Amino acid sequence: MKHAAHILLVDDDASLLKLLGMRLESRGYRVTTAESGRQALDSLSKTRPDLVLSDLRMDEMDGMALFHQLQKQAPGLPVIILTAHGSIPDAVSATRQGVFSFLTKPVDRDELFAAIEDALSQTQGTSGEGDNEWRSAIITRSPHMERVLEQARMVAGSDVSVLVTGPSGSGKELFANAIHQASSRADKPFVAINCGALPEQLLESELFGHAKGAFTGAITQHEGLFQAADGGTLFLDEIGDMPLPLQVKLLRVLQDRQVRPLGSTTSIPMDVRVISATHRDLDRAMAEGDFREDLYYRLNVVNLRLPPLKDRAEDVPLLAKHLVTQAAERHKPFVKGFSSEALNLLASSAWPGNVRQLVNVVEQCVALTSSPIIPEALVAQALVAEENALPSFNDARASFERSYLIKVLKITEGNVTQAARIAGRNRTDFYKLLGRHDLEAGGFKPGAFEEEAS
Repeated sequence: MKHAAHILLVDDDASLLKLLGMRLESRGYRVTTAESGRQALDSLSKTRPDLVLSDLRMDEMDGMALFHQLQKQAPGLPVIILTAHGSIPDAVSATRQGVFSFLTKPVDRDELFAAIEDALSQTQGTSGEGDNEWRSAIITRSPHMERVLEQARMVAGSDVSVLVTGPSGSGKELFANAIHQASSRADKPFVAINCGALPEQLLESELFGHAKGAFTGAITQHEGLFQAADGGTLFLDEIGDMPLPLQVKLLRVLQDRQVRPLGSTTSIPMDVRVISATHRDLDRAMAEGDFREDLYYRLNVVNLRLPPLKDRAEDVPLLAKHLVTQAAERHKPFVKGFSSEALNLLASSAWPGNVRQLVNVVEQCVALTSSPIIPEALVAQALVAEENALPSFNDARASFERSYLIKVLKITEGNVTQAARIAGRNRTDFYKLLGRHDLEAGGFKPGAFEEEAS
């Protein structure tokens, strides 16, 4: 065994607990014991084991009640239940509910060890505390996030391509890095690039590299990010904004597992796992012809969707405390945290900009506070400042596009041919723009509003 897997052992019989604990330790496992379900849940809040082995019949909280609590707090954690009063209907019921194995005491030693090894191999369990290092940058106690993290942990061990979706600012790059850290590639590079932040030629050069003299200004040979990430993980952020010509080249690289730098005549083999992310609706982008279907299915072998911060409100105080500690260390060591009223205000805010917006608010509060405890009034001021801050370029462009389309449709009374002519687009492109912004030309025709009202 490459590691000492961590088992949480739960039994209200102290002598049996000690005996079984010694047996497991002699096998090489690391064991934590708990004499009740409550004690087991307390232990879980401090460190996550790889497996829980629990007696069924216990006072206060029996093994199945404990299992249901574990499902909420640690989805995917394998549980084996032991009982002296086992029956086939009990075992069938327990396994249907998700218990990994249901064994009758006195349990055969080899049967128990086989069940444990089977559970650990199927869930890719590794050492509890050390294993949590892969996700240490992600601060959460949200059951929703825990479920996504458990899925991430399970796909990390294979080399399948993962598409991380979710709103802007929800932490997609952090999540991609966590998958990398949980994988066998963790000791190799993690390289990230935003596909929407660079013009097409520069993005192509950054991804695939270029030979000397490949284009004007290419005075030296340049190694692309696929080469830089060899053996590791390449994270393609905002993949939905990648221009179509580059999508074709990316697909070829992923299919051939080799990359040809711009201006070069030779291809270079590469071993790279690709994780991509977007906040765009790629199904709509494919329907509009803006994203290749074959590339979508190549990238989207597994889809992990991150929730917006408003759907994990319980994480806001936790994140705020973590972020204020970090910001204070950098700028003002005397700052200790937020007042309870300030935390309540943070927790009740909508956070349209998600975690990125929370980071900005916390940074502003630390920069402006003159007291160790940040008051509610300062948080309110920072929230207003964020609301009035300039939107991102993409958000501003989308807002302008929608306003422009509405204005043109009003002028032309919903006549798409005239509207497209004014906009300098052909009818097909114009319809795509309307679809992107959920606008119907018919709604701008004379009498449309009267018809809707009647």
